[in-house]
Amino acid sequence: MKESSRPAPARRTLLDRLFRVGLVLKALDGVLELAGGTLLLFVSPAQIGTFVGLITQHELSEDPHDLIANALRHLATGLDVSATLFAAIYLLAHGVVKVVLVWAVLRDRLWAYPWLIGFLLAFISYQVYEMTVRFSWGMLLLTLFDAVMVALTWREYRLHRQRLAQ
Repeated sequence: MKESSRPAPARRTLLDRLFRVGLVLKALDGVLELAGGTLLLFVSPAQIGTFVGLITQHELSEDPHDLIANALRHLATGLDVSATLFAAIYLLAHGVVKVVLVWAVLRDRLWAYPWLIGFLLAFISYQVYEMTVRFSWGMLLLTLFDAVMVALTWREYRLHRQRLAQ
């Protein structure tokens, strides 16, 4: 029997699989941010208000005190062109950074690991600031997820550097 010239695939640990799943989730989040940012560039605040009114109308007719529907309506009425443009630019920049860095890490580009860690730490800092202004369980969970991704990315980076040194 002829042996394959390819090296045996490395055994994947639970942490390796968690890292890959986390990266895929970050990539999907980045793609959604790109889609949302692009949409905000082409949709006016008035159109957003009309859309939110349509999607919350039924819920508010059944429960006029619905927390989520009322919060959406409140947010939509507070939108103006500059807020929408800021949100679009923020989402587009955030999405591009995530997609590019996740793609590079998945392609084992060593330079991308420190950049991903740095951007995740910047996102975490901003999220912590936001939670001091207004606490949110969703923001807390996102921050914890990002912190786990920092730890897993650091672990993978160290492993890649060790393999290259051998």
